[in-house]
Amino acid sequence: MSPSNAVDAESATRDLYERLIESWNKRNARDYALLFASNGSIVGFDGSQVNGQIEIGAHVSEIFSHHQTASYVTIVREVRPISSDVTLLRANAGMVPPGKADISPELNAVQSMVAAQKSGKWEIALFQNTPAAFHEKPELSKKLTDELRAVLRQARRAANPT
Repeated sequence: MSPSNAVDAESATRDLYERLIESWNKRNARDYALLFASNGSIVGFDGSQVNGQIEIGAHVSEIFSHHQTASYVTIVREVRPISSDVTLLRANAGMVPPGKADISPELNAVQSMVAAQKSGKWEIALFQNTPAAFHEKPELSKKLTDELRAVLRQARRAANPT
Protein backbone atom coordinates (compact mmCIF):
# COMPACT_ATOMS: atom_id res chain seq x y z
CA MET A 1 0.00 0.00 0.00
CA SER A 2 1.45 3.39 -0.95
CA PRO A 3 1.83 5.99 1.81
CA SER A 4 -0.92 8.19 0.33
CA ASN A 5 -3.32 5.23 0.07
CA ALA A 6 -2.53 4.32 3.67
CA VAL A 7 -3.34 7.88 4.79
CA ASP A 8 -6.60 7.81 2.81
CA ALA A 9 -7.54 4.43 4.31
CA GLU A 10 -6.73 5.64 7.83
CA SER A 11 -8.76 8.82 7.34
CA ALA A 12 -11.74 6.91 5.92
CA THR A 13 -11.59 4.40 8.78
CA ARG A 14 -11.44 7.11 11.45
CA ASP A 15 -14.36 8.89 9.78
CA LEU A 16 -16.38 5.67 9.67
CA TYR A 17 -15.75 5.05 13.38
CA GLU A 18 -16.64 8.65 14.29
CA ARG A 19 -19.92 8.33 12.39
CA LEU A 20 -20.63 5.03 14.18
CA ILE A 21 -20.11 6.63 17.59
CA GLU A 22 -22.09 9.72 16.59
CA SER A 23 -25.05 7.65 15.37
CA TRP A 24 -25.03 5.69 18.66
CA ASN A 25 -24.86 8.88 20.71
CA LYS A 26 -27.77 10.33 18.70
CA ARG A 27 -29.68 7.04 19.13
CA ASN A 28 -30.09 6.70 15.37
CA ALA A 29 -30.34 2.97 14.61
CA ARG A 30 -30.79 3.51 10.86
CA ASP A 31 -27.63 5.57 10.42
CA TYR A 32 -25.76 3.14 12.69
CA ALA A 33 -26.76 0.10 10.64
CA LEU A 34 -26.08 1.75 7.27
CA LEU A 35 -22.39 2.05 8.20
CA PHE A 36 -22.08 -1.74 8.09
CA ALA A 37 -21.52 -3.95 5.07
CA SER A 38 -24.60 -5.98 4.15
CA ASN A 39 -22.90 -8.99 5.78
CA GLY A 40 -21.29 -6.99 8.64
CA SER A 41 -21.31 -8.20 12.24
CA ILE A 42 -21.27 -6.82 15.75
CA VAL A 43 -20.26 -8.36 19.04
CA GLY A 44 -21.90 -6.33 21.79
CA PHE A 45 -20.72 -5.42 25.26
CA ASP A 46 -22.76 -8.30 26.67
CA GLY A 47 -21.38 -10.78 24.15
CA SER A 48 -24.41 -10.69 21.89
CA GLN A 49 -23.61 -11.37 18.25
CA VAL A 50 -25.63 -9.91 15.42
CA ASN A 51 -25.00 -10.51 11.74
CA GLY A 52 -26.13 -8.55 8.71
CA GLN A 53 -26.95 -4.90 8.25
CA ILE A 54 -30.72 -5.44 8.56
CA GLU A 55 -30.44 -7.43 11.79
CA ILE A 56 -27.94 -4.92 13.20
CA GLY A 57 -30.46 -2.15 12.55
CA ALA A 58 -33.25 -4.12 14.23
CA HIS A 59 -31.02 -5.03 17.19
CA VAL A 60 -29.87 -1.47 17.82
CA SER A 61 -33.40 -0.11 17.29
CA GLU A 62 -34.62 -2.54 19.95
CA ILE A 63 -31.91 -1.36 22.35
CA PHE A 64 -32.80 2.30 21.76
CA SER A 65 -36.53 1.69 22.18
CA HIS A 66 -36.14 -0.17 25.51
CA HIS A 67 -33.17 1.54 27.16
CA GLN A 68 -31.91 5.02 27.82
CA THR A 69 -28.45 4.37 26.43
CA ALA A 70 -25.28 6.03 27.63
CA SER A 71 -23.19 8.18 25.29
CA TYR A 72 -19.72 7.12 24.23
CA VAL A 73 -16.51 9.04 24.87
CA THR A 74 -13.71 7.50 22.80
CA ILE A 75 -9.97 7.40 22.24
CA VAL A 76 -8.70 5.90 19.00
CA ARG A 77 -5.51 4.03 19.80
CA GLU A 78 -4.54 2.71 16.38
CA VAL A 79 -5.61 2.45 12.78
CA ARG A 80 -3.64 -0.19 10.92
CA PRO A 81 -3.93 -1.29 7.30
CA ILE A 82 -4.39 -5.04 6.89
CA SER A 83 -4.40 -4.86 3.11
CA SER A 84 -5.08 -2.18 0.49
CA ASP A 85 -8.82 -2.36 1.20
CA VAL A 86 -9.05 -3.59 4.82
CA THR A 87 -8.15 -1.74 8.03
CA LEU A 88 -8.25 -2.42 11.76
CA LEU A 89 -9.16 0.31 14.23
CA ARG A 90 -8.58 -0.17 17.95
CA ALA A 91 -10.10 2.22 20.49
CA ASN A 92 -11.16 2.64 24.09
CA ALA A 93 -14.52 3.96 25.12
CA GLY A 94 -16.17 5.23 28.25
CA MET A 95 -19.89 5.77 28.68
CA VAL A 96 -21.75 8.70 30.22
CA PRO A 97 -25.13 7.44 31.47
CA PRO A 98 -28.22 9.55 30.74
CA GLY A 99 -28.59 12.40 33.23
CA LYS A 100 -25.02 11.99 34.49
CA ALA A 101 -22.01 14.23 33.93
CA ASP A 102 -19.25 11.64 34.28
CA ILE A 103 -18.34 8.32 32.76
CA SER A 104 -19.09 5.09 34.63
CA PRO A 105 -15.74 3.26 34.90
CA GLU A 106 -17.45 -0.14 35.06
CA LEU A 107 -18.73 0.50 31.51
CA ASN A 108 -15.30 1.26 30.00
CA ALA A 109 -14.66 -0.80 26.90
CA VAL A 110 -12.07 -1.89 24.38
CA GLN A 111 -13.43 -1.54 20.86
CA SER A 112 -12.19 -3.09 17.63
CA MET A 113 -13.48 -2.31 14.18
CA VAL A 114 -12.57 -3.97 10.90
CA ALA A 115 -13.40 -1.80 7.90
CA ALA A 116 -13.36 -2.88 4.28
CA GLN A 117 -13.52 -0.88 1.09
CA LYS A 118 -15.92 -2.23 -1.51
CA SER A 119 -16.55 -0.44 -4.80
CA GLY A 120 -14.82 2.65 -3.41
CA LYS A 121 -16.93 2.81 -0.23
CA TRP A 122 -15.64 2.01 3.26
CA GLU A 123 -17.98 -0.11 5.39
CA ILE A 124 -17.77 -1.85 8.74
CA ALA A 125 -17.18 -5.58 8.44
CA LEU A 126 -16.94 -6.18 12.21
CA PHE A 127 -17.39 -4.06 15.33
CA GLN A 128 -16.61 -5.55 18.72
CA ASN A 129 -17.20 -3.83 22.06
CA THR A 130 -15.54 -5.67 24.97
CA PRO A 131 -15.65 -4.69 28.67
CA ALA A 132 -12.33 -3.24 29.86
CA ALA A 133 -12.44 -5.26 33.06
CA PHE A 134 -8.65 -5.43 33.64
CA HIS A 135 -9.08 -8.22 36.19
CA GLU A 136 -6.66 -7.84 39.09
CA LYS A 137 -5.11 -4.71 37.50
CA PRO A 138 -7.00 -1.77 39.05
CA GLU A 139 -4.23 0.63 38.05
CA LEU A 140 -5.00 0.00 34.36
CA SER A 141 -8.69 0.66 34.95
CA LYS A 142 -7.90 3.91 36.77
CA LYS A 143 -5.48 5.03 34.04
CA LEU A 144 -8.05 4.40 31.31
CA THR A 145 -10.79 6.15 33.29
CA ASP A 146 -8.53 9.18 33.82
CA GLU A 147 -7.73 9.33 30.09
CA LEU A 148 -11.39 9.09 29.12
CA ARG A 149 -12.36 11.77 31.65
CA ALA A 150 -9.73 14.08 30.13
CA VAL A 151 -11.26 13.53 26.67
CA LEU A 152 -14.73 14.23 28.10
CA ARG A 153 -13.52 17.49 29.72
CA GLN A 154 -11.85 18.55 26.47
CA ALA A 155 -15.02 17.84 24.47
CA ARG A 156 -17.11 19.88 26.90
CA ARG A 157 -14.67 22.81 26.71
CA ALA A 158 -14.81 22.68 22.91
CA ALA A 159 -18.62 22.62 22.98
CA ASN A 160 -18.81 25.51 25.49
CA PRO A 161 -15.82 27.80 24.87
CA THR A 162 -17.02 30.51 27.29
